[in-house]
Amino acid sequence: MSAAEETPGTPSRPARTARPATDRLAPPLDLAALVADPDTRIIVCCGSGGVGKTTTSAALALAAAEAGRRVVVLTIDPARRLAQSLGLVELDNEPRPVDVPGVPGELHAMMLDMKRTFDDIVVAHSTAERAEQILENPFYQTLSSSFAGTQEYMAMEKLGQLRAGDEWDLIVVDTPPSRSALDFLDAPNRMSRFLDGTMIRLLTAPARAGGRAGFKFASAGFMIFTRIISKILGGQLLRDISAFVAALDTMFGGFRERATATYELLRKPGTWFVVVATPEPDALREASYFVDRLSAEGMPLAGLVLNRTHPPASTTLSATRAEAAAEAVDDGDAVAALAAGVLRVHAERMTLATREQRLADRFTSAHPEVAIRTVPAAAGDVHDLDGLRTMGEALTGADDDTPTGVPRARVLPARRA
Repeated sequence: MSAAEETPGTPSRPARTARPATDRLAPPLDLAALVADPDTRIIVCCGSGGVGKTTTSAALALAAAEAGRRVVVLTIDPARRLAQSLGLVELDNEPRPVDVPGVPGELHAMMLDMKRTFDDIVVAHSTAERAEQILENPFYQTLSSSFAGTQEYMAMEKLGQLRAGDEWDLIVVDTPPSRSALDFLDAPNRMSRFLDGTMIRLLTAPARAGGRAGFKFASAGFMIFTRIISKILGGQLLRDISAFVAALDTMFGGFRERATATYELLRKPGTWFVVVATPEPDALREASYFVDRLSAEGMPLAGLVLNRTHPPASTTLSATRAEAAAEAVDDGDAVAALAAGVLRVHAERMTLATREQRLADRFTSAHPEVAIRTVPAAAGDVHDLDGLRTMGEALTGADDDTPTGVPRARVLPARRA
């Protein structure tokens, strides 16, 4: 059951869940300790699209550099917002240093180039002649740049390469803006299934049987199969695919081994997942699915960053009382009209904050063990280091160090029944 569908008092949950949703307190998420801990080597920021994963990743990386660590942040965001916010003209497939004056650590950034990463794998794990055959194959060129799932798999490959080099104290990964955040976790297994698929085995069978001789002695059933596929795909495309899988055949084992190794890397101590969501039903529903998946896979979850919340300047005046006060003072006088306007703005903000807190409480009802850190919405887009530093302070600041004293695990104070 998703967070959006959870209701208090269901028989399958402990009796304590029968209390009002506003009484459910999520544990605080201590991101300052997480990024400063030398045992933390990988942080994966994940969630649905458009929730602020890229800026969250960059802000955490900057906070880690300020804590004295050598950090690289890997983004898969094609919009290049990370480069702009870090003061760089562009990012590419290799880490680039970011100039952050006065920071005791080091900050580097890079943006995944999935085709170049795929090309590097081919060159590194095959002979020069075989690599040339693969790189020039038309089907490979399509696969390496636009095939469904390639971006997620190459993100995993690049993560494995960065970690294997042992050059970085911390690697922060901004996962791809996929339709579903679960695609990132599924990428290694999806690639393995693709390599082990029936179609691939059929296309590689003649090559494994001896190239042209294999085709000569292929079964009648296979010849019928190839004629059917030729009509569907076209003869040239089928020949391109056959040549590609024949050239790639010797690399299949390496793909599987790296896919398995990178997947296991995500489960090892030192790796933490940070789920990012906004206080919207769809984003929290996706976050709930992801939390369930991480739990099922035995992967370490640090907690949820609830981004772009709208806490009010004061929590002592309710929306109802503010609206009533606005009506009482609004008598047409300019000063009174201004006061009434301020009261109505506060009422709107309290109403919005109440809605956001209710959604957060539903998530906590479904996942009471998940730590939460709320981050207020910025006045505008985060486009420079100062903006990232401000967001980093919201992510890593002391739990009760807020203007209203409300813990950072919440938008509004908890009400007791």
